Amino acid sequence: MAEKMFLETVHSEGLAHISYVIGHGGQAAVIDPRRDTDAYLDIARRYQCRISHIFETHKNEDYISGAPDLQRRTGAEIFHGEGLDWGFGKTVSDSDEFALGDMLLRVLQTPGHTDDSISIVLIDTAFSDAPVAVFTGDALFLGDVGRTDFYPDRAEEVAGLLYDSIFEKLLPLGDHVLLYPAHGAGSVCGSDMAAREFSSLGYERRFNAALQVADRADFIGRKTSEHHYKPPYFSRMEEYNQHGSAPALTELPNPQPMTPEAFQQAIDNGGVVVDLREPEAFAGAAVPGSLNIPLDMVPVYAGYLLDYDIPILLVVSSTDEVPTAVRHLIRIGYDRIDGYLHDGLHGWATEGRELQTLSVVTARQLKQQLESADTSRTVLDVRKIDEYSSGHLENAVHVFLGELPRRIDEMKAIDGPIVTFCGSGRRASIASSLLRRHGITSVSTNLGSMAACIAIGCDMVVK
Repeated sequence: MAEKMFLETVHSEGLAHISYVIGHGGQAAVIDPRRDTDAYLDIARRYQCRISHIFETHKNEDYISGAPDLQRRTGAEIFHGEGLDWGFGKTVSDSDEFALGDMLLRVLQTPGHTDDSISIVLIDTAFSDAPVAVFTGDALFLGDVGRTDFYPDRAEEVAGLLYDSIFEKLLPLGDHVLLYPAHGAGSVCGSDMAAREFSSLGYERRFNAALQVADRADFIGRKTSEHHYKPPYFSRMEEYNQHGSAPALTELPNPQPMTPEAFQQAIDNGGVVVDLREPEAFAGAAVPGSLNIPLDMVPVYAGYLLDYDIPILLVVSSTDEVPTAVRHLIRIGYDRIDGYLHDGLHGWATEGRELQTLSVVTARQLKQQLESADTSRTVLDVRKIDEYSSGHLENAVHVFLGELPRRIDEMKAIDGPIVTFCGSGRRASIASSLLRRHGITSVSTNLGSMAACIAIGCDMVVK
């Protein structure tokens, strides 16, 4: 029986990042590895092969690359695209090829998202020289294309480069070719990605809305009119990933349980409490000064809200959440996770320690207040601008959650109580906890937020 040619996907939830392990003939390649690399070694062992090649489709912005650590653990060579002064690895160009048994990997330079972006074409030489699949990085997604806002002074140029990469290099590979991008639905690298994990170039050609354009100028116009947020932590990721300078991850941090007394001492020494519970639990009782970031939202919002130099102290619903939180945090560079509260809020409360509660407002209460023309309170809508523009409460003040830390002084200047608002109440809870942490006490969370308002028929303004 012939040795199996394989392709395995590795998902990093929260970041919506997808990396791949492919191989044949006793060799394997990893495409776009994340920082915690144990999953790739496990796959290689399962297929009894050696990881010999590591490809990075571009200098990733939203997570720390695992390429340097994976190279240290395997001896594999790292390959990048041209257009950047890399501090490690080797650069590749159009048509460079690498053989792994009957599997041939061919490089396509596909700039636009970044100057160094490449795609990797997979060919099964045992059958033909036609492509079977292509790994597109952040150039082409399922349902969307890559963002092109990282070079604002070259906006039209890079949007045009992405058009050329997609329409002149990727789509001509053939409608039958399977598509494997570096991100899926929920990623900050695109806005309309499909929830599917499978597609082909032909399907995307027909149904991907970002590809339904009249011509190159139309594509450029659409891309340059988009609005994307750039979290402050991106700059650190870019520095690490260009130079391979992230601290070596020899093992995952192993935060230990802390007694309430030790937890309080760590707070007094400058630690920040990150409460990973859901908003309803956080509102009922929390450690004073906590930031509420529900566990699955840590990869998206921790980089806006947490300082890299301040130790992180966790409050969890279950100790099973700690390893997940650790992986979420280390993937974006937060290695100082000093511990978690033993026995959670129950242990804290039974010692008679102070508890913070957070006021909540239901959608019906808010609707009644708005209909009574009660102008004493300010509705603070912390959704993204496209969400806000598609429908919001009348007179709501819009500040995207990620921008809230630098606009705290504006929030302090608001006269009267603040009601935080988002899509479902989870981002609103993050916002409320942040405002409370900065001394703004007259704040309430609208649990349910837009979802609840739609359900009960709140009046909306669209603009």
